[in-house]
Amino acid sequence: MANLLLTKSLDTIMGEATETGEHTLKRSLGAGNLIALGIGAIIGTGIFVLTGPAAAHYAGPGVVYSFILAAIGCVFAGLCYAEFAAMIPVAGSAYTYGYATLGEIFAWIIGWDLVLEYAFGAATVCSGWSGYVLSLGQDFGLRLPPELAGTPGSVFVLYNGHWEFLGRIAKKLAQLGIDPATLPQRHGVFNLIAFIGIMLVTTILVIGMKESANFNSFIVAVKLIVLVIFLGLGSATLLHHPELPTVNWHPFLPPNTGVFGSFGWSGVLRGAGVIFFAYIGFDAVSTAAQEAKNPKRDMPIGILGSLVLCTILYILVALVLTGLVNYRFLAVPDSLAVGIDATGFKWGSLLVKLGALGGLTSTMIVMLLGQSRVFFSMSKDGLLPKFFSHVHPKFRTPWISSITVGLVVAVFASTIPLDALGEMTSIGTLLAFIIVCAGVLVLRSRRPDLPRPFRVPFMPATPILGILISLAMMLGLPLLTWIRLIVWLAVGLVIYFSYGRSHSRVQQGLPPVPSE
Repeated sequence: MANLLLTKSLDTIMGEATETGEHTLKRSLGAGNLIALGIGAIIGTGIFVLTGPAAAHYAGPGVVYSFILAAIGCVFAGLCYAEFAAMIPVAGSAYTYGYATLGEIFAWIIGWDLVLEYAFGAATVCSGWSGYVLSLGQDFGLRLPPELAGTPGSVFVLYNGHWEFLGRIAKKLAQLGIDPATLPQRHGVFNLIAFIGIMLVTTILVIGMKESANFNSFIVAVKLIVLVIFLGLGSATLLHHPELPTVNWHPFLPPNTGVFGSFGWSGVLRGAGVIFFAYIGFDAVSTAAQEAKNPKRDMPIGILGSLVLCTILYILVALVLTGLVNYRFLAVPDSLAVGIDATGFKWGSLLVKLGALGGLTSTMIVMLLGQSRVFFSMSKDGLLPKFFSHVHPKFRTPWISSITVGLVVAVFASTIPLDALGEMTSIGTLLAFIIVCAGVLVLRSRRPDLPRPFRVPFMPATPILGILISLAMMLGLPLLTWIRLIVWLAVGLVIYFSYGRSHSRVQQGLPPVPSE
């Protein structure tokens, strides 16, 4: 058992951080790039994909409270990430932090868990991205057969001569008094648009980190402008039609239905657990630490700056969206487009859809970047096959890791429903936060002498609160999500004991594998 708790020397980790040469990751990112990476991951996921479904299924307009609760938990975890990222500027994020403080078995668990966070996260976002692509295509008369337009189980109905996603037109059918059961129906089989989207993003990541960051910064600027326009048009509509918020915000927190997590305050808690996924962008910033020019200064700025800015926007957008459209009709993958449609500004609808596409694209970039960098670090430690740490001699990116992750995520996004993906991502993220917060506590105790460019304030209260709030939100998730997590971790442990442990460089007393 003692061998399972072997830690990776901080001197070894810091040595990796100072490696140079054509076979190492290139340091090309400044503070602005890092904030843009964080915003790129955060804004897109929650605003464009999960706000509507979380309101429809769990909290109603009270989803605003869910965002506030999730943000409070993120602040505590974000401070812990900032301390680690400034002190240990390498690519592995929570995996590396766990290896340095808690031991190899915990490092493996968190590394495997990060697959849930980043791979399933990218798949979740791409599922929403494909919804906006299909919606935009319909505006121009372009449609796919239902079998290629949705994941297995998604329902399409024939309405006005076209196959429409039932979730998107349910409100219109209800207003017209049409029972969807009376319309011809077909079901999705494979989401072709989602598959293509992931592979396009993977190509961008293989070409180069600086190029990916510049592309991300551009579309982050575009989607921020689009969100400001949405807030402006939505607010103007609410002011001119005060009956809308009067009806749609009443009750602001729908009463519990008698089932835990179905509205009421337990629904707020469950909603927070689900939309917590929307905040994972700030910790994805930490995976780029080995590509930051001045990580000791810029990593805390990137992590905390993106978190604060996005939380404000989340709350404002949730208020406007639930004021424009009754929460019961927001269980769709493109809820913001439904919201802007309610304003009557058709050009606004087109603009929001374009902004959503850009926003979700940037989120996919950061999620896939994070996953490939975690595999890169695990491979260098011998816990995964060596090819995952191969660096392209021209592009200076872990190209094999990026392509492998991209293919797997593309299959996830094409075949697994949105709600299951989101909940799996959330529970994986929360577990990562718990381990990082615990790691800060452990390292402060074991190595109080280490130089810390950024220090978590209010120790030990901050990491303890981060652990407790993250655990509370995990407990708010459905039992089936917990079962999936346990099964996923069990599969990971089988891989560790059958491959990782026997190939571990730390177990063998060897330095990490040099990048090739």
